[in-house]
Amino acid sequence: MSNQHAGHLAGEMPKQVRHDKNVKENKFEIEHPKFEIKHNNMTDKFIFRFVAAVSIFVFVVVFILSLKVIPKPAVMPAFMPFLPKLNAILNGTCSVLLLISLYYIKKLNITMHKRINILAFVLSSLFLVSYILFHWLAPETKYGDLNGDGVLSATEIAAAGSVRYFYYVLLITHIILAAIVLPLILLSFYRGLQMQVEKHKRLVRWAFPIWLYVTVTGVIVYLMISPYYHF
Repeated sequence: MSNQHAGHLAGEMPKQVRHDKNVKENKFEIEHPKFEIKHNNMTDKFIFRFVAAVSIFVFVVVFILSLKVIPKPAVMPAFMPFLPKLNAILNGTCSVLLLISLYYIKKLNITMHKRINILAFVLSSLFLVSYILFHWLAPETKYGDLNGDGVLSATEIAAAGSVRYFYYVLLITHIILAAIVLPLILLSFYRGLQMQVEKHKRLVRWAFPIWLYVTVTGVIVYLMISPYYHF
C-alpha cells in the first residue's frame, strides 16, 4: 500500500483538497461581505449597550450619593480629607496628558497618541472612584460657608460676592458635561483601538474639547471650594 493511500485511509486530508477548501472559504468571505457587515453591526450593538449601561450606572450611583441617603461609616477614614486634592491632581494630570496626546496625533505618532490616551483614561477612572468615595463620605460643603455650619448667612453671602455665581455656573457645567462626555470617551476609545479612524475622528471632535473642559474645570472648582472645607 502506498504512503499516499495509507494517509487517505487514516483520515488525512490531501493537500489539493485542503487548498480547494481554503479557496472556497476565501471566496465565501469575498462574495459575502454582508456576513462581515452583519457581524460588525452585532459587535457595535453590544458596545453601544455596554457603554449606555456603564454611563447610566455611573450617573445613578453619583445621583444617589448626592442625596446623602446611604449610611456612612461610624468613623471617617483617615484618607477622606486627602480625596479632594487627589481628585484635583488626577484632573490636572489628565488635562496635561490630553494636550500631549493632541500633540502626538498632530505629529502622526499614533503609538504614543494611544499610550497617552490610555494613561489618561486610567487616571480618569481612578478619579471617578475617588470622586464617588468622597461624595459618599464627606459632608456637604457650600461655597462661602466660612464657619462650616452648613448655612449661608447674609454676611457670608456678601463676603463671597458675585464670584459665588461664577462658581456655580462652573460647577453645573462641569457636572453636566462630565455626564455627557463619559459615553463619548468610551465610544471614541473603542473606535480608536479598532482603528476605525473616520468614526473615531467624528467622536473625538466632540469628546476631546468636552473632556479637556471637564478636567480643567475640575481643578478650578477644587481651588475655589477648598477654602470652605471643614474636615
